[in-house]
Amino acid sequence: MSAAAALRQARAAGVAIVPDGENLVLTAPAPPPASVVTALARHKADVLALLRPGTCGWSADEWHAFFEKRAGVAALEARLPREEAEARAFACCVAEWLNRKLVQSPPGRCLGCGGSEHLHDKLLPFGTEQTGQAWLHSRCWHDWHASRKARGGRHPFNFRNPDMRTS
Repeated sequence: MSAAAALRQARAAGVAIVPDGENLVLTAPAPPPASVVTALARHKADVLALLRPGTCGWSADEWHAFFEKRAGVAALEARLPREEAEARAFACCVAEWLNRKLVQSPPGRCLGCGGSEHLHDKLLPFGTEQTGQAWLHSRCWHDWHASRKARGGRHPFNFRNPDMRTS
């Protein structure tokens, strides 16, 4: 089950969910089913990400719509099972967020290693002029990209704290 599926399950059970810092506050006319609480706890970071306004100019609803559209396309056109379609959509969301974050490197320098261009190791651009442009050696891109995703910079799809508060 994905975070989006956990949210759908909670809403179907009549549970309202509001982010409160790193916590989820649940309200419902009756105690929610244990399966709903378990699913929300398991996917807490992703649920928070879907509910919070993004740091890149998109609201949580806009990110959710982006995610749902990508998941729908993957499910219908690629004929993927819903769980695989949602995994692909999540990867698209992460890629979109990374593309929207400002990155720049000094002219003629690799953002990954700090080195300059070499005859057999050209500097290649990452990003666009509107979002900033980083220059990277092809050998440096993978490690730089992985460390950028791991640092997260509090992007809307950050996996960190599994604790959850309910009320």
